[in-house]
Amino acid sequence: MKYKSIYVSSLIRELDMRKDYLGGEKIETIYFGGGTPSQLSSADFDRIFNAIYNTFNVSSDSEITLEANPDDLTSSYVSSLCSLPFNRISMGIQSFHNEDLHFLNRRHDREGAIQAVSLCKEKGFENISIDLIYGLPNQTLSAWIDNLEQALSLNVPHVSAYSLIYEESTPLYRLLKSGKIKPVDDDLSLELYSTLIKRLTEAGYQHYEISNFARPGFISRHNSSYWTEKKYLGIGAAAHSYDLQSRQWNVSSLPLYIKGIEEGRLNYEREALTDDMKYNDYIITGLRTCWGISLDEISEKFGEGRLQYCLLMAKPYLESGKLRSENRNFYLTQAGLFVSDSIMTDLLWVN
Repeated sequence: MKYKSIYVSSLIRELDMRKDYLGGEKIETIYFGGGTPSQLSSADFDRIFNAIYNTFNVSSDSEITLEANPDDLTSSYVSSLCSLPFNRISMGIQSFHNEDLHFLNRRHDREGAIQAVSLCKEKGFENISIDLIYGLPNQTLSAWIDNLEQALSLNVPHVSAYSLIYEESTPLYRLLKSGKIKPVDDDLSLELYSTLIKRLTEAGYQHYEISNFARPGFISRHNSSYWTEKKYLGIGAAAHSYDLQSRQWNVSSLPLYIKGIEEGRLNYEREALTDDMKYNDYIITGLRTCWGISLDEISEKFGEGRLQYCLLMAKPYLESGKLRSENRNFYLTQAGLFVSDSIMTDLLWVN
């Protein structure tokens, strides 16, 4: 890792430069994610944690997560994590089928993923989350069920599952456009998602967000902060921050990020949020979750006009059973989950 040492130093300098961003609020969650944080050594983490704890007021029961590739979680590496403040591991497994992992260009295989989870448990990590992907080309329902059963057999308390997305300018997108692969059809995609919900809820997981499932007591506090309108500070190249009034994101280029820090400035872009944008954010994030959106909160934060608009646009979905109303809150129903994007889009405020 050519830039590792200087990058860690830059992260520490940025922490000091942005120590006032959260207005003195206590830190409840810390998340090392994006890229490959599991490539950092315990000494690297020590430096960063020392800076965090010396700069911010960190809660004694904070949730501290490491996002890791299974192949990085060797016995010695997991042992080294035990001396650090981490209390949660989020693992990008994606699939337990080797052909899927090869297609996704992942370095680990099925056995490596299983072993990584076992190692983390043996070393005392109870709060483990795994990521899965469904909707891969040529994926069958039976193959997806096998993935779910393998995940359940590992008895991890948190599962995130996402439908494969073909993003422009990626190798997957180029394969799709060239006709070398075909996406699963809509009916199968719906069946895969329905099976995910059914199997995990039967196994005792709470479906608390469109793509996230947790056993009691293991809802991701960090991710939930994004969906419940809390401030957050992102440190590092391409990291995003939110202070309730604006969004800010650092430049994605590592050399440009480091150059700015060395010169005592941040290379970033910022977007001030209008009331319309805040309302739309509230709809998109709130409806994704089991907590839904509050009509009283909409009225208080965004005004009576937007409340009446929300009621008008929600009416057909309430009548069709895709939304339900309870205690002046709106929630997606099971049927609504399958068309959530359409519902959210219709409820958005458009000038």
